[in-house]
Amino acid sequence: MLPFSPEQFLSVFVNYNTAIWPVQVVAYLLGGLAISLLFWKVSHADRVIAGVLAAMWLWTGFAYHGIFFSPINKAAYLFGTLFILQGACLMYSGTYQNRLCFGLEFATPAWIGVALVIYAAIIYPLIGMATGHQYPETPMFGVTPCPVTIFTFGLLLLTVRPVPRWLLVVPFVWSLIGGSAAILLKVPQDWLLLVSGCIAVPVIIFRDRRAMSDVRAA
Repeated sequence: MLPFSPEQFLSVFVNYNTAIWPVQVVAYLLGGLAISLLFWKVSHADRVIAGVLAAMWLWTGFAYHGIFFSPINKAAYLFGTLFILQGACLMYSGTYQNRLCFGLEFATPAWIGVALVIYAAIIYPLIGMATGHQYPETPMFGVTPCPVTIFTFGLLLLTVRPVPRWLLVVPFVWSLIGGSAAILLKVPQDWLLLVSGCIAVPVIIFRDRRAMSDVRAA
């Protein structure tokens, strides 16, 4: 049993979206910047993309989980800690160490990544609105956990060098926890989240292993 009702859950989004406006617009602008840098490879593009992802995880962990979700669910403090940890790992590994290299390739992992990015940014909120969750009671791109997780999987599939495995742990765990909302709280747009980790993580690991094998063979 959840410690809150579906009505309380939706009220969190109403209060959150109202309080943080216009951060949602900033999130879309940052997401658009990250996507544009996949095509326009300027200096430090990879660091900027990783920084955008890190900012989304840090903001969601602190603002959504820590401030707005925690009053109805004390587990949100744990969730917030995990999100902040993921944001710090992305900042360290992707922005500081520059270990994430993003790009577009004509391969199955990249097409899955493109599909997840489009879903997180466009289709996810549209499904929410189509099923009766009008703004501001719908989770928004870049500032709420589930779209952030799907967007992250999408961009990690759009990498051209092996991804550090520890960057997959928290998103995978959240895909199961947050995806349970699809069943328990009747949030249909989270159905994809529930399976996104089970799809993205094996694909990333298999792709990276094959790439490493090709390097060794060469």
